[in-house]
Amino acid sequence: MPTKFKEVNYSLSHLISEIDLGSIGLPEIQRPFIWKDTKVRDLFDSMYRGYPVGYFLFWANQNIQSSREIGTQGKQKAPDLLIVDGQQRLTSLYAVMKGHPIVRSDYQQAYIKVAFNPLEEKFAIPDASIRRNARYIQDISQIWHPDTDPYEFMDDFISRLREVEDIDRERLKKVRSAIAALQDLSHYPFSALELAADIDEEQVAEIFVRINAQGKKLNQADFILTLMSVFWDQGRFELEDFCRSAKQPNKEEASAFNYLMEPRPDQMLRVAVGLAFKRARLQFVYSILRGKDLETGKVSAERRDAQFAKLKVAQAQTLDIQTWHEFLKAIRQAGFLRADLISSDNTILYSYVLFLLGRHEYQMDWYELRRAIASWFFFAALTGRYTGSPESRMEQDLAELRPLQGQSQFVGKLNDIIANALPNDYWSTILPSELATSSNQSPSQFAFYAALTVLEARGLYSQLPVSDLLQQGLRSKKSPLERHHLFPKAYLERQGVSEQRMRNQIANYALVEWSDNIRIADAPPQEYVGQYENRFSREEIQRMYHWHGLPENWTTLDYPTFLEERRRRIAQVIRAAFEKLQGW
Repeated sequence: MPTKFKEVNYSLSHLISEIDLGSIGLPEIQRPFIWKDTKVRDLFDSMYRGYPVGYFLFWANQNIQSSREIGTQGKQKAPDLLIVDGQQRLTSLYAVMKGHPIVRSDYQQAYIKVAFNPLEEKFAIPDASIRRNARYIQDISQIWHPDTDPYEFMDDFISRLREVEDIDRERLKKVRSAIAALQDLSHYPFSALELAADIDEEQVAEIFVRINAQGKKLNQADFILTLMSVFWDQGRFELEDFCRSAKQPNKEEASAFNYLMEPRPDQMLRVAVGLAFKRARLQFVYSILRGKDLETGKVSAERRDAQFAKLKVAQAQTLDIQTWHEFLKAIRQAGFLRADLISSDNTILYSYVLFLLGRHEYQMDWYELRRAIASWFFFAALTGRYTGSPESRMEQDLAELRPLQGQSQFVGKLNDIIANALPNDYWSTILPSELATSSNQSPSQFAFYAALTVLEARGLYSQLPVSDLLQQGLRSKKSPLERHHLFPKAYLERQGVSEQRMRNQIANYALVEWSDNIRIADAPPQEYVGQYENRFSREEIQRMYHWHGLPENWTTLDYPTFLEERRRRIAQVIRAAFEKLQGW
């Protein structure tokens, strides 16, 4: 069987030149760089010592040339090769050799500065002591700058060094030799495997995994983002700019910043793709965007441009700041006020796809749309609808929506899906059994906290609403609201309940103010409850116990009976909140 690759040798300077020309696509030069500077230092140290530092894996980019060169601003041509493996390494080399800034994970631009001590032949990341040390070239990027004369550079360094110490002939020779060797790294040899243009993305992913077991497994989103870098780099920039703004508060202008999710570009891409093509599986979207006819296998630039045009419209709608924040209102309307109460980002992403379809496909007004999606989000979060095989589940949901006409059919279908998933025995049997866990990431526990917000409940033995106490963004040494063991752990241990799993049951927790949690400590319920009940009227206590799923005589129950009874009541509280959402 013929090989699917060929081996090509490059010098480092040739690689850098090909990137500058645009022959090798290196999109990561403007995207978050995850390597630590020390790793870049070690890379140059290994090269200096003549050690191998690995290969690159390129993919020959077929059907690229066209009259339109999207995403090649500042380049002389569109890329012939896309880099599949070695992106961080090649970005490091390019950034240092060219003195080019990289983008940190916080989206701030920075230069990678690597220092070099020619006398000791030692590389370092400059700190305060190194910056004061004349033995170091402070930034090796300078030696490859096109305006740098290597002889003048060497003489200037030696002149500065002589100001602080004497240099004999042998040491002078060592300095000159080391600087020459450093400069000569531009000729360092690299090997690259170039994958053939006619293999598909699934084969590329398999090859990548097989030869680089420690590398990140490529997914379909990676391929689509790479394709965007070639044909619509502005679109990829817009994705990244949106995600950057979602992380950073902005007092000057509207932004995507919020306390519920810090999305990644690949996640927002999934939303845009879901809206554009009504697909959750990305398996075929890459081929569609390449302009490939899935029946004939033929690729055409015209078909590619038409599909990108669809994606451009959908992405603009997805990244619209007003629309994004109207959607986030729906999540808050569902009672989910904080990111740590949402167990899966997919629940947010796929609910946003439905929100966008409701707005743009079915022309729903904001109020009715928020109500419908708040109900859907609560249901999806409660049941963990998008936690297992999320693409398959969302693909099914979108398939059911495709033939619908008008907003009444759209909302009706969402309600039908919910009704089929939540029959009466779900509330009476299934949900109480799901609450029988000690997991602190249980969707049913988070739904209970959200339900307390929807029902406008107060914290247990508190005058403050749960919604106020759960408010994201407050900062203090202690959280204003804490999970408290109603039957304290030490008390249960004295009663012979030795398993931590039993002591930490969801049904044994309640949301109380931090100051109350401290005072309660390890006292049994019969001792501490009376002093808190005295704060409130009888009606207030009854209403509070109803909200928090507590039987009126709960302090007198044995622990297993208490857990069983409270689970049943919590399930009914969640149901009441859900029905309130559906009735709004």
